[in-house]
Amino acid sequence: MQPSGGVTAYVGIGANLGDARANVVDAVARLRRLPGTGVTGVSALYRTAPIDSSGDDYINAVARLDTQLSAEALLQALLAIELEHGRERPYRNAPRTLDLDVLLYGDEQVGSATLTVPHPRLAQRAFVLVPLLELAPALVIPGLGPASAFLDGVADQAVTRLDP
Repeated sequence: MQPSGGVTAYVGIGANLGDARANVVDAVARLRRLPGTGVTGVSALYRTAPIDSSGDDYINAVARLDTQLSAEALLQALLAIELEHGRERPYRNAPRTLDLDVLLYGDEQVGSATLTVPHPRLAQRAFVLVPLLELAPALVIPGLGPASAFLDGVADQAVTRLDP
């Protein structure tokens, strides 16, 4: 389904357990099946080292959605996709089969018990900023400013674009 007139949302996708690349690709396919939601762009896949964590390198990407789901409903749909991939949360920043994060939801700033948008570490993570800026080079992060302004601050975080 390709809705129109919805909210543009950006979703971070990452995995470093199991077949991480396949898990990220499958997550995009599942995003395409969300009700009231269309995937309007997907970045390349990137390999990144874990930050504040351990385990294998991550495979990361960002998807741009046009969605009629509320921010909270989108979050719940993402959590359900994670569970379908066997996501467990034994401790903070544990390695994961799949991680899906609402990075941005239109121009909204959301602060609830379950969701913070813009994602609180968005501007501190190259694995988010690089694919996000691939999709939207002029993107402005609500309350923070141009996303590109944060690239110098994450220049020490290696991000390797993968071949298709």
